[in-house]
Amino acid sequence: MSGPKITFIGAGSVEFTGMLLGDILAYPELQGATISLHDIDPERLEVATGVARAIAADLGAAPEIEGHADRRAALEDADYAINMIQVGGHAATVADHEIPAKYGLRQTIGDTLGVGGVFRALRTIPVMEGIAADMAAVCPDAWLLNYTNPMAILCQATYMGTPLKKIVGLCHSVHNTGEELAELVGVPFEEVTFNAAGVNHQAFVLRFERDGEDLYPRLDAAIERDPELRRRVRVEIYRRMGYFPTESSEHGSEYLSWFLRDEAQVERFRLWVSEYASRSEENLDEYEKTKAALAGGGPLEHEEPSNEYAPQIIHSIETGTPRVVYGNVHNAGLIDNLPADACVEVPCLVDGTGVNPVRIGSLPPQLAALNRTFLNVADLTVRAALEGRPDRVRQAVLLDPNASSTLTPDAIWEMCDELTAAHGDLIPAALREPVTDARRDR
Repeated sequence: MSGPKITFIGAGSVEFTGMLLGDILAYPELQGATISLHDIDPERLEVATGVARAIAADLGAAPEIEGHADRRAALEDADYAINMIQVGGHAATVADHEIPAKYGLRQTIGDTLGVGGVFRALRTIPVMEGIAADMAAVCPDAWLLNYTNPMAILCQATYMGTPLKKIVGLCHSVHNTGEELAELVGVPFEEVTFNAAGVNHQAFVLRFERDGEDLYPRLDAAIERDPELRRRVRVEIYRRMGYFPTESSEHGSEYLSWFLRDEAQVERFRLWVSEYASRSEENLDEYEKTKAALAGGGPLEHEEPSNEYAPQIIHSIETGTPRVVYGNVHNAGLIDNLPADACVEVPCLVDGTGVNPVRIGSLPPQLAALNRTFLNVADLTVRAALEGRPDRVRQAVLLDPNASSTLTPDAIWEMCDELTAAHGDLIPAALREPVTDARRDR
């Protein structure tokens, strides 16, 4: 049996790599695939390769498994590349939280928008450009399936700044929200139909039905019955904007000016400041447990089948099986009242022809207006990276709703200077140049 070549970039994220591999190799048609693993950390690459072999054995699959320290070699003749890198690792994540906290700026996750998202993007965009260059050279027809955040910023930078166009960003938030809403209204998920659109981590459920019945009134009743639900950020956003958001309360709180600037709001909505730094610590612990289990010959814990989209996309393209997934793609007219260059999250039909985004038309005006506050930061960050403009970095943070509601322009400037110095060579040299005042555009 033979199959496609699937390359994992950043395969040392062994827990996520293992989950995706379990899903991929559960499909009989993909059990003969070539699994090519790449990581810049030799130890993590070795552990990832061991995990892949253990999962294949447990599933009775016989893929060809390769480990490559060299990224281009890992991508040679690939049909799909799954990207899950974290440039700078745990130390950079800690800096993204601890330095802003010194200035009084609260973040929860800090990987998508805000100052944490901006600096994660600045570290990651050059690597994305390198991946795109490698793919253009050795696998020009492959799909890049991106899981790395900040999703909207990285995808936009890649299709604007490189020749690579077959890129789709993947996130489980829309699917998970559908399941959660179905549970809240007491309807089996398989009986629910819904439609969502917007930008990643700030999309909205536009239609929520069962057999033509609008389920939003049932959701309203559930919220009315349970006062604790009204202590969730995403419920507050729904109450104010009229449509339910697809992202968690922790994420959602930091893309707005309403919550994290005020200690009373943090308490009222039960927000965990710097949550992602704690998650990053937990990920390190999970890696050590997996490494120890593999070294001791003990059993590896198996994830239940997930709802992640990359395995479904690969299976659909390879077999022609039609599916609908939610992807983050170049707008180019998919959503009329969002910028054409933006990366938007929309339903996509996947089959043997590839990933085909569905045109939405116009979002309700209040949702488009809110998305544009998100996309302002994303677009300036992309332009900072592609144009080598350190002033654009600071302008992006100045326009961020959470940062600008908490800090003065002087504090934002100083914080950006300190973060730039802390990340050192991970930030491109042009963006490390000092900026006193923004230069005028001519």
